[in-house]
Amino acid sequence: MMNRPNVQKIHTLRGHNDCVYTLAPTAEPGVFISGGGDGMVVRWDLQEPERGKVIAKVEASVYALHFNKHFNHLIVGQNYEGVHIVDLEQNKALGSLKMTQASIFDIKTYRDRIFVATSDGQVAVLHYQKLAILHHIQDSTERARSIAIHPKNHELVVGYSDNSIRIYDLTTYQLKRTINAHQNSVFTLQFTPDQRFLLSGSRDAHLKIWDTQKNYELHESIVAHMYAINHIDFQPDGRLFATCSMDKSVKIWDAERFQLLKVIDKARHAGHGTSVNRLLWLNYSQDGLHQPIVSASDDRTISVWKMEWPSS
Repeated sequence: MMNRPNVQKIHTLRGHNDCVYTLAPTAEPGVFISGGGDGMVVRWDLQEPERGKVIAKVEASVYALHFNKHFNHLIVGQNYEGVHIVDLEQNKALGSLKMTQASIFDIKTYRDRIFVATSDGQVAVLHYQKLAILHHIQDSTERARSIAIHPKNHELVVGYSDNSIRIYDLTTYQLKRTINAHQNSVFTLQFTPDQRFLLSGSRDAHLKIWDTQKNYELHESIVAHMYAINHIDFQPDGRLFATCSMDKSVKIWDAERFQLLKVIDKARHAGHGTSVNRLLWLNYSQDGLHQPIVSASDDRTISVWKMEWPSS
């Protein structure tokens, strides 16, 4: 069994005036982006953690950000409005599409397509360069909450508030499979780095692992938290993953055995005081800091954590 890490909070980032809902990486080491209920999109640099820089301000909450590393673009989801594309290298807006009166919960890209999951149960398929709607996927009237893409299997996977996971062909958008996955809304989906397993987290507090090589057969079900699991993210080297929850905690897991290694909470680590909404594991190493994990919360703060491994 893997050793249990020691965890230390190294930064508390303040600047948002409302809940912080989402995080996104950038191409710059130690630099990431946050979005929240105040409509602010903020750039943070771990070299100057106390100096967040507002790079965009929209009129409604931002639940979803997506970084496209191929173009070095940030895609911002503005609730009740649409998407905005920002060129991070030139720090300028490239375009916007007013496309929905619903909340935008998740955004993913694949080649020249943008996929946007919304609260009216739709997944809108956009042409990246033209920023135009090509297709709407709608197989539920309940919220489309999360998106994951499996390039090898050519599959688009969507988690819904009708408790199901739906798997679509990535080209034709035809429905291939519906999984009655959870007892409540599916808030988060994440493939393992090798794409062998799909992990799902739900309002029912269960973490479920699905085997992609066995037609998404259930591999394991874990009661992972006390309340809703809001997000899952993998460490860049793939050895670990983390979950965060409405129960105010972050949990670190062994990605090979799906075993719990560490609980980060307020009592033991001066963690968040309210729901932890989003995680981001940074591929960053400097000054004794290696692959820190970032967490965003309803308490309006962002925490940066480092892990150290005791010698055997």
